[in-house]
Amino acid sequence: MKAVVVHEPGKATLADIPEPSNSSGETLLQIRMIGLCGTDLNTFRGKNPLVTFPRVLGHEVAATILHAGSGLSDDLREGSAVTLAPYTACGQCASCLRGRSNACSSNQTLGVQRDGALTERIAIPGEKLYGANLSLKELCLVEPLTVGFHAATRGRVTKRDTVAVFGCGGVGLGAIAASAFHGARVIAIDMDDAKLEIARKAGATDLIHSGKEDLHTRLTKLTDGRGPDCIIEAIGLAHTFRASVEEVAFTGRVVYIGYAKEPVAYETSLFVQKELDILGSRNALPDDFREVIRMLEERRFPVDDVVSAVVPIEEAPEMLRQWSSNPTAFTKIMVQVS
Repeated sequence: MKAVVVHEPGKATLADIPEPSNSSGETLLQIRMIGLCGTDLNTFRGKNPLVTFPRVLGHEVAATILHAGSGLSDDLREGSAVTLAPYTACGQCASCLRGRSNACSSNQTLGVQRDGALTERIAIPGEKLYGANLSLKELCLVEPLTVGFHAATRGRVTKRDTVAVFGCGGVGLGAIAASAFHGARVIAIDMDDAKLEIARKAGATDLIHSGKEDLHTRLTKLTDGRGPDCIIEAIGLAHTFRASVEEVAFTGRVVYIGYAKEPVAYETSLFVQKELDILGSRNALPDDFREVIRMLEERRFPVDDVVSAVVPIEEAPEMLRQWSSNPTAFTKIMVQVS
């Protein structure tokens, strides 16, 4: 069967790989569409330290059940449209024993530490599957949006809060949509006017272009001098890591999703003086998937504004090369498999 394989940095092809085996009771899926994200781009570029080559990409999935295995929920059967959680959990590490399998120390994500779903068929444990009354594009958006939803959950966002989100890429939009879905006032921060406008459609009530206006001045004005109750960092830059701590309100919460690419020097007295909660956020849990599906079924996310290109699987290798050459030209790329 066909699959998109990255053989080495910068080299992807449409290749033939063996059919999957579902002999262990897994559910066999027909892949319909796959969304590509920054992780896939970093893999193609050879900048993802968790990846070994060759590697099949893909973990943002829209699929149809071909053969039902064990562990499926009662509402799923052959022919059902599904998306999936692409993570594994060992069940034995500290995270798993605390019920936080999203941060399993031995996690292997599809398309990263193990081959992904950018292929015609794949076998998946039934408990990883989620059915929904959604389009193929919407199904592909479920997993990337859960990352931002999990961050909002980590930040204990409620309707009483003002939340600022650094970054209006795919993960940041998830955090914006989640905070708005929880009823919060949301301030979106970015340096791209087009992304900020999409953030408004995703639920942001206020926009800050940090390249054109002073961040501290605007945040101070928008929050009556207190600062946001919660700041979610979804970029991964040293200065936004620091700004999150500097700008958040006293006794506020800072949630980091992005990875800073360099060591970050803090004024650590702010941690104590403000009595801050500093939180990391990784992947997502089942409740995050269910909440995103509910939001999408209510049509509260600007799907068509986010998806900038849909290409057939035969064109995916060339699209990866184009994306790598000009990453700002695309918001979300999806690959039509069948």
